[in-house]
Amino acid sequence: FNRVVAYYGNLYSKKMGVLGEYDEEEMLARLDTEVRKWEAVDPETPVIPALHYIAVVAQGTAGVDGKYRFRMGNAEIDKVLVMAEKIPARNAEGIANAGGNTIVFLDIQVALSDIQTELPHLKKYLEMPNVHLGIDPEFSMKTGARPGKVVGTMDGEIDVNFAINYLSQIVKEKNLTPKILVVHRYTRGMLTNSAKIKPTPEVQVVIHMDGWGGKDKKIGTYKNFIYPEPVQFTGFKLFYKNDIKEPNTVIFEPSELMKLNPRPSYIQYQ
Repeated sequence: FNRVVAYYGNLYSKKMGVLGEYDEEEMLARLDTEVRKWEAVDPETPVIPALHYIAVVAQGTAGVDGKYRFRMGNAEIDKVLVMAEKIPARNAEGIANAGGNTIVFLDIQVALSDIQTELPHLKKYLEMPNVHLGIDPEFSMKTGARPGKVVGTMDGEIDVNFAINYLSQIVKEKNLTPKILVVHRYTRGMLTNSAKIKPTPEVQVVIHMDGWGGKDKKIGTYKNFIYPEPVQFTGFKLFYKNDIKEPNTVIFEPSELMKLNPRPSYIQYQ
């Protein structure tokens, strides 16, 4: 297997993640630095760079249809795809060469909408071989609360399996290599019925530790909510700013995360 190292965010916001915080050249250079760190600490595992773009954004205003989410336009998504093409491919030894192998994740924050409604709007992108999917239960407001007021939830059997089956069908129809589905999680309630999530040969499922804070807190979250219910693969998010709020001073180094069991296959920087 490979390890994916991703930069997360939205081009419209410097606060939502590193992907939108810096200009393109600096952002890509910073991502390359992180990729090289992971290649150095685990040379036996090839690293795939990724851009993880929030394509459907939960927001504080209701919008025309009252769903409290905003769908990014195709032009914005296209910008991210073009950025990804500028990242050099890397061979098994981590040496950059011509032709990109960077992948792109499109992330969905459904708010008062649902995954069944939002996913088809991204179908033309998900049909591309280098585009994968992220879904964020934190902003899935099944109770009708406004996003950001309380932590939301998704159901593994209903919502996650819908996404898996949707992606599986695309892979079969377009004869693609397997898709990756990243599911964010940092509380037990964010993801119900996780034991009923059913990966398919066409879709690889990552349960991604999405919480911020000090090292002990993050390790606790990983052990309590990710390790017991990993589904298939695990991920770990690092926040450049929130993880070093006082009294914390530094974020995890790759060598520290390599000590986790299981070792995360997906690393995201925000």
